Amino acid sequence: MARVVGIDHLSIRVSNYEKSKAFYERLFAFLGFKVEADYPGTMGWTNGKTLFWIAQADPPPRKQRHHIGDVGFHHYAFRLRSRKDVDELDAFLRDDLKATIVDPAGEYYDDYYAVFFLDPDGMKLEGMKWGENQPKAGRGT
Repeated sequence: MARVVGIDHLSIRVSNYEKSKAFYERLFAFLGFKVEADYPGTMGWTNGKTLFWIAQADPPPRKQRHHIGDVGFHHYAFRLRSRKDVDELDAFLRDDLKATIVDPAGEYYDDYYAVFFLDPDGMKLEGMKWGENQPKAGRGT
């Protein structure tokens, strides 16, 4: 029987490739990702374990931003090393990237510390750390 050993990559379509490319280039540089490939209208980054790709949506791109709660993508979470990293990401998002913060860095479940934010199309992203204070803490979903 086949077994999944991890998530290889996530690929999203964006309404304004250049705007999203600028956003993700800065975000991924901060998060320690490196460029995997850069093709016309498509770009991917990796941290050695996970790949994240963006590509221009088919024309004409929808004028409507992504709405969390619609069928499809809800959010993507980046697992960080520590709560300190979550706090540093929160500060970077606010001060440098000027990203929209949906929920600021804080405790959202038992020993689940996270910051939630939006990309230029309104897709929800998360930086999180679970289990730092209690190795066997219960995890909410």
